[in-house]
Amino acid sequence: MIQDILPDIYHNEFDPDAGMPDPSDTVLMYRGRSVLCRMDDAGGPVFPTALEVREHADPGTGRYTYLFSITIRSGEGPERVRRYFLYTPDEETEDLLPGYGFENLRILRNPGSKRDCFAAETGYHLALWYTNNRFCGRCAARMMPSKTERAMVCPACGNTVYPRISPAVIVGVTRGDKLLMSRYAGREFADFALIAGFCEIGETVEETVQREVMEEVGLKVSNIRYYKSQPWGFDGGLLMGFYCDADGQDEIKVDEDELSEAAFYDRKSITGQRVKDISLTSEMMLCFRDGKEPK
Repeated sequence: MIQDILPDIYHNEFDPDAGMPDPSDTVLMYRGRSVLCRMDDAGGPVFPTALEVREHADPGTGRYTYLFSITIRSGEGPERVRRYFLYTPDEETEDLLPGYGFENLRILRNPGSKRDCFAAETGYHLALWYTNNRFCGRCAARMMPSKTERAMVCPACGNTVYPRISPAVIVGVTRGDKLLMSRYAGREFADFALIAGFCEIGETVEETVQREVMEEVGLKVSNIRYYKSQPWGFDGGLLMGFYCDADGQDEIKVDEDELSEAAFYDRKSITGQRVKDISLTSEMMLCFRDGKEPK
């Protein structure tokens, strides 16, 4: 999946002494659900270095925020550490960096370098958190970054806010040699998906599995078994994958507000065109197709 970047190693530790980026460090900039990049010859996104930003941006018109680092062991050359910084310009301009443009985050699902695409996805998760916590939700004072941990602190009332991670489930509902696959209603993503949803307060993840399946397709399930998890910065979530059995032969009742269609498909009908090493959903579909799902 997109976070599996070995032999490279991701380091998310907070670094109070990160300072300013080195010329070779990677800079991430976002506008809505778009990231600043250019495309390489293979069609993968390339993100600017701090040197490129400094050459074309007024250093007094934006700020850098250290995000994380990755130890690079793949490719040619000696092992090295690349740091990633969020750059927030004071003013939005279309020509901030010649040769680069803002592209929809969906390009990260077809990566050239999975390492950098994982970094850009995770950077978006943090960028959105910083944007949404500029002011205190308790007293409305301007928040300040903590000097000891990754948190935003209110200097007026002491309210401390940490990055939000939303737990969610991805559910592969099975009926013998068939898997329930669906399409979302009214979303840009048009390919097949599995039942999914966020956990509610006071609810176990197993109860979330049961509730989401009942709400979206009207089926009861049993034999719930855990598969794998995945951080998913596109939506700020931590996805937990489960398989379960449809309990009985009840008819599917599609929630048309959530889904445009849903049906059970035989293993052999699941195509191999999905990118298995990006999303948990795709991996679970192909895992079922190959008969490797937990029993």
